Amino acid sequence: MAWEKGHQTLHKKFKNVNQEILDTKGFIEEEKAKVLLYKFLKENPSFTSELISGVSLFPFQHMAIKAMMETDYFLGIWSRGLSKSFTTGVFAAMDAILNQGVYIGIISKSFRQSRMIFNKIEEIAKGPKAGFLAQCITRTNKSNDQWVMEIGRSKIIALPLGDGEKLRGFRFQRMIIDELLLMPEKIINEVILPFLAVVENPTERQKIYDLETQMIEAGKMTEDERHKWPHNKIIGLSSASYKFEYLYKLYQQYEKLILSPSKQDNAHRVIMHLSYDCAPKQLYDQNLLDQSKATMSEAQFEREFGSVFTDDSSGYFKVSKMAACTVQDGEGQSVEVIGDKKSEYILSFDPSWSESEGSDDFAMHVIKLNPEKRAGTIVHSYALAGANLKKHISYFRYLYTHFNIRMIVGDYNGGVQFINSCNESEIFKTAGIHIQCIDSDFDDPQDYNSDIRFARNEYNIESKKICILRKPSSQWIRSANQMLQASFDHKKIWFAGAALDDDYTRQKSARIPIDEITFSKYNEEGDSDAKQIDLIEHLKDTIDATKVQCALIQLSTTSNGGQSFDLPYNLKKQRNADKARKDSYSALVLGNWAMNIYLDMMAAPEISTQATFTPMFVD
Repeated sequence: MAWEKGHQTLHKKFKNVNQEILDTKGFIEEEKAKVLLYKFLKENPSFTSELISGVSLFPFQHMAIKAMMETDYFLGIWSRGLSKSFTTGVFAAMDAILNQGVYIGIISKSFRQSRMIFNKIEEIAKGPKAGFLAQCITRTNKSNDQWVMEIGRSKIIALPLGDGEKLRGFRFQRMIIDELLLMPEKIINEVILPFLAVVENPTERQKIYDLETQMIEAGKMTEDERHKWPHNKIIGLSSASYKFEYLYKLYQQYEKLILSPSKQDNAHRVIMHLSYDCAPKQLYDQNLLDQSKATMSEAQFEREFGSVFTDDSSGYFKVSKMAACTVQDGEGQSVEVIGDKKSEYILSFDPSWSESEGSDDFAMHVIKLNPEKRAGTIVHSYALAGANLKKHISYFRYLYTHFNIRMIVGDYNGGVQFINSCNESEIFKTAGIHIQCIDSDFDDPQDYNSDIRFARNEYNIESKKICILRKPSSQWIRSANQMLQASFDHKKIWFAGAALDDDYTRQKSARIPIDEITFSKYNEEGDSDAKQIDLIEHLKDTIDATKVQCALIQLSTTSNGGQSFDLPYNLKKQRNADKARKDSYSALVLGNWAMNIYLDMMAAPEISTQATFTPMFVD
């Protein structure tokens, strides 16, 4: 661990409070004693935490909370499992108690994640030694899209990221951003940073400033003695990222302003950069580290646990290429829980039958087509392991009935059984759905044009003959992966951004069978509106996970001279619930291939198969 001191001026209200108390002799009047106690509690987070909540802090947690208290911008690049949420929860509770009237906002990549810090405070308050903290919490309110905890005149508010308009409506003095890596740059620059420019009680500040000016002119005080008002704060927490991502650029900006601050910028910043080997041994489970090393790629482990900013991925599909094909949040096509009736969609799936948590995912993608550009955008993703067949069929029916699906493509191995099971299920029969398959195989490149014309002739949207079950021959696997790589290179396949502002409102109010579907092993029982918010945020996570899976794929040569596209050997042999998977990648390969097939089919003329007879006379 290294400590590098910058060249900033620290905004510190009380100087050497502990020494001031030690120097105080004799009887102390009650009012003065209260003031000294208040100063002491602010100066000594470890003592305060144990006194109020019964929580004993590790030294690094003490340093982090003290830095959060005294700085304007705190950036924590911490290893996974290093108690980011817990430490920040302790800070939020102490800050709300010691700075009455402060409003603290908590946002993250998902509402579930921002609620996690909120839940940590509640868990701490339920501890046997947290009597003081429990008494300080005067009220809590948990609605579908906003959790509020009142501590006297202070408030701690957890919000979903998607409702950008709601964020703009708040005036927080503290903004806590968990998983900063996944926070849209647009939201940071246009919504969060402006919080720092808006101060509370501006009228009172102006009055005091004018009075101080008069006293300075009268020689009764100096300019340095002006009252120092507390600054608003932004606290960002994250694991490390790739160097081409926004987080690394932000990290470099912080570092530059800490080491070489400008005269115009009087803000104070702190970077706390910690890897797993900086943590106390009691904090980490060695089995977790060993399992993570075995289930992650080396670069991924370095980012997640070593807190190292790494270069581009070394797999067949480059992360930088996929990042360039990702719609910026709030700046274009977002995820969708319901389709646009005027648009056309491709539905791809890679089935899995096992109900074990360590099984492969049942993976599906919905790709929204842009025929003019011969491109498509993944707007909906599903990946679930260990669920029963009925849940997969219910989700498949939901996608088919709420998106204008023009073609379905699946892996032949398991796909035949799945489509048959769907057609025979009560779920499909009740909905009047019976999917039929197209027989074309598109195996021989020389016959591709004739196969396209044949498929175009078979294709019938009214009778639902729109499904292709692709046999994964070695030749097809190679060409389909090359096609996906070319789609990334030429930006023909895109990943949708998170739903923000109007998109978020529209998706949140869409009427879908939310109570009939399961989309995550963390599905929570409860209000339908809250579950729909979770689904909207979950879609972005699942799409991002697809990119992670693609980045892990490596190209190797088999013993017979063929090509294999697969996970690295050390990841492929894992069998536990948290193993690395590639099923969403496989569904994307199928979907990208089917997109090109469909676009070629629609461009091909439909050939009439009606037979005619011309009479002939033979002499």
